[in-house]
Amino acid sequence: MSVWLPEAGETLIARAPVKFATGAATRVKGMRWFRDTERNDIKGELAGWPEGPTYTARSTGDTAARNTVKGAAMAAGVAIMGLLSSQSGSVGPGRSDKGSDTSQDRPDEVEDFPVMWAAPGTLARTLPWQLDPARVSEKEYRTHAVITDRRLVIVGFPYVKGNEQQIDDTVLWETPRSTIDRVELRDFKTGNDAKIAFFDGSWCRVSSVKRERLTRYLIEPLDFIPLESLTPAQRATAESFAAAQAADARPPLVKRNPCGCYRIEVVAPSTIRASFGHSGLNTVMDANGTELKLTQYHPEDFLT
Repeated sequence: MSVWLPEAGETLIARAPVKFATGAATRVKGMRWFRDTERNDIKGELAGWPEGPTYTARSTGDTAARNTVKGAAMAAGVAIMGLLSSQSGSVGPGRSDKGSDTSQDRPDEVEDFPVMWAAPGTLARTLPWQLDPARVSEKEYRTHAVITDRRLVIVGFPYVKGNEQQIDDTVLWETPRSTIDRVELRDFKTGNDAKIAFFDGSWCRVSSVKRERLTRYLIEPLDFIPLESLTPAQRATAESFAAAQAADARPPLVKRNPCGCYRIEVVAPSTIRASFGHSGLNTVMDANGTELKLTQYHPEDFLT
């Protein structure tokens, strides 16, 4: 396994799968576009990119017809689920509340679906084509985002089904954290999307099955508490938790939650998996350095 690691003195914080997002509204379902600031299609202007599909948003009439069929199917499904739920011992799949059926950005989520918004010469235009699901299949290749205290790095590697630990990273793209203006969560439909905006005015819309891991430390300040600033009891708990993880576990990252408890997170490169990136190795301790049981967590202690 050849996992990309930062240079000496640089802190590895998180790693998560990432790709360009895909439209979910009926008009743009299964589609995505690469736009300039005048909303022109720029896929042919992206240097080094292989040929990709050309999408055409569905017409209003086509959208209405699809929604009618979808509505009838959903009504039938509700009726069936109602019948099943009335039977003793029956269970249903349930509905995830992670996403939202209401768009907060109709121009870019319902009427159009740009995943790159970039004037000539801006940073988003340099993003790697391997992020595009239409140009490379997840069955054969995966892309991950790696977050450090200095930069955001995109790596890619061939995917071998059934071998989650086989990772041979190639660096595809990177940018200093200082180029990132903001990261906005996009909950429409799946709840897996995020918009990463750069200071030069360009942005991209990406998707990750581990969105919280991808975005948390691009949104939150990196106000980790130095171990030497903890009380002896707190430091002992943090170091003991790290020592109980994989042999290559990095020093623990400790943050104070709003409730006054402390989140302890550990990154161990050997636990990285192709489908999910780095597993969450974390716990919570109180101000006395006592590790809490899950039932003792405050709402602010849970990672969303």
